[in-house]
Amino acid sequence: MDKDRIEGAAKNIGGKIKEAAGKVTGDAKLETSGKADQVTGKVQNAVGGIKDTLRGK
Repeated sequence: MDKDRIEGAAKNIGGKIKEAAGKVTGDAKLETSGKADQVTGKVQNAVGGIKDTLRGK
């Protein structure tokens, strides 16, 4: 498994936690930051998946 997939999944989970914390505390900036982290994580995970496919894994 490519390290980008692992890091992307971690960013996605971290983003979900941030988003939830922002919702609970009413912090729109934290919530938006969490959503952005999720998008970044999903893209990174997809890139890692493509790398794995190209390597034949």
